[in-house]
Formats: sequence, C-alpha cells, structure tokens
Amino acid sequence: MRILIAEDEKKLADALVQIFARERITADVFYNGTEACDNAQADIYDVIVLDIMLPGMDGISILRELRKEGISTPVMMLTAKDALSDKVRGLDSGADDYMTKPFQTEELVARVRALARRSSSGLVSSDELVCGDITLSTSSYELTCGSNSIKLGLKEFSVMELLIRNCGSAVSKDMLITKIWGYESEAEDNNVEVYISFLRKKLGFLGSKTAIRTLRGIGYTIDKS
Repeated sequence: MRILIAEDEKKLADALVQIFARERITADVFYNGTEACDNAQADIYDVIVLDIMLPGMDGISILRELRKEGISTPVMMLTAKDALSDKVRGLDSGADDYMTKPFQTEELVARVRALARRSSSGLVSSDELVCGDITLSTSSYELTCGSNSIKLGLKEFSVMELLIRNCGSAVSKDMLITKIWGYESEAEDNNVEVYISFLRKKLGFLGSKTAIRTLRGIGYTIDKS
C-alpha cells in the first residue's frame, strides 16, 4: 500500500513515515500544499492524509481540487482543528474520515487501512487479498493456492499486492515503478520484469491457474481464468 501525507510539521510527518513503514505501508510526505496537490493528482495512492493548515494550498482546497478532477482516492483529514464546523466542512468537501491531533498512532493506522479496504474490491478481510484461486496475506507475505503456500520477498509482495488490488484491470509498468520504487527511484522497466518473472515461477510452483499476463505496450494484468 502507498499513501500520501501532506503535513508541514516535519517532525510529525517524519514520525508518521516511520510508523507506517513498520506496518508495511509506504508513505510519501509533502510539506507544501501545492506540491501535495500536484502529486495527489497522479492518482497513484491508496489513501491520502491531509492536514488542513498547509503552506501554499490548504487541505480543504486540495481536497476540493482532487474531487473536481474526479480523483476518488479515500482522504483522511488530520488536523488540530477539532471544532464541529471544521469537521463538517472537511466531510462536506469530500473527505472520507477525520482525525484530530493529538491522536493514537494505532487508531490512525487502523483507519487508513479501513479506508484502503473500502476502495479495494479484492480485499475480503483485513489480512487477505483474493484473486482467482490465490490468496495473499498482507501480514505474513504468504501467497497461497489451495493447500500450497510460499512466502514472498518484500518487492515480490508489493508487486503482487498491486496486481491483486487491480484484479482484472491493467497495471502499467510506470504505475508499478512509481508505487513500489517511488518517484525518485532509478528503477527501470527491467526491474519490473525481473519481479514479474519471479512471481510467475511462484504461481507455477503453487499450481495456480491464475496467471500474470503481459499486455504489450501497456503493462500487466492478473488473469483469473
């Protein structure tokens, strides 16, 4: 899972990155509202966490701009503003959830996971993703088919998770590189191809009928048939 955090308190923002990393969630942080809005419009994130008070562009304006552009990514408003009118304003602008500072990190992580689950058709529980005859555990990194299972490495897991969350739809190489390796990474198409090859071998080992298909000039998709 990859999320965007727009937060101008750098110590808090950096702490959140570490908290989410421990939960195997990658977080990209932007301290400026304008930069956060520009990157959020790339529509590559599973959840967006927005502070209201930001330099350049406030959180409510970012949220309104995203919804105007048709971006439906779940948004959590995270702010010190706890007045009822502020909550109503945020929710009426298109926010999916609202938390005030200070907060319990366990609750924040749980709410972010809940928002991601709501937007993912492949998720059947907080711990399992299913597509065709395979199940991917988000806690143990195990890929299972029937009575057979195998543990995936971190990058393998991240690639498979993204494919399953988009089960039946195309996922471009650019999307895989950006969501898994990040904007500033030097990863190239061949990096993706290597991990796709690893995953195909593991699906074969499991005896799965579910296959990763190459869509020439586009990317990859999971074929459930």
